[in-house]
Amino acid sequence: MRRQVFLLFVVLLSCIAPDPGHAQESKEYQLKAAFLFNFAQFVKWPTDSFTDADAPFCIGILGDDPFGAALEETVRGETINNHRLTVVRAQRMEDLKDCQIIFVCRSEEDHVGEILSQIGTRPVLTVSEVDSFARNGGDIDFYLSDGKVRFEINPQSAQRCGLRISSQLLSLGKIVKPISGGN
Repeated sequence: MRRQVFLLFVVLLSCIAPDPGHAQESKEYQLKAAFLFNFAQFVKWPTDSFTDADAPFCIGILGDDPFGAALEETVRGETINNHRLTVVRAQRMEDLKDCQIIFVCRSEEDHVGEILSQIGTRPVLTVSEVDSFARNGGDIDFYLSDGKVRFEINPQSAQRCGLRISSQLLSLGKIVKPISGGN
């Protein structure tokens, strides 16, 4: 099953590009929602990342949410290691303390350093579309290249937080190192 999901992920990465015009943003965020779900499947969290065995796997959206209903539609009925997926939206980091993934929206660009500092070494996969997010201490950032959604991964940052990114996921992203002074 994991291999099938990985193959679907590769197809999404290589074949789908956002459509031109207004539909572009909708398709772009549907694709980014699919990426977030797939990231969850190809990252291993420490066993103490959940408050209990029944705790949900939480994807948090910090700031002005660009996904609309796309993220809920993507994760509806899905589980990660027997944890049902949920989505939480917030304007404050304190409201996302139980999340395993936090997507930092563009609206939070001026606060990235503070956000990453608040997360510290907690086992949280940080993802954003803010320029150079991964180079500045985040784990993964999205960017557009030739009209396609791509991503950069900072494996050092993820490892520092106790996360293990699978080699399959690492092979799909562009590996970056922190900028001097980044986390």
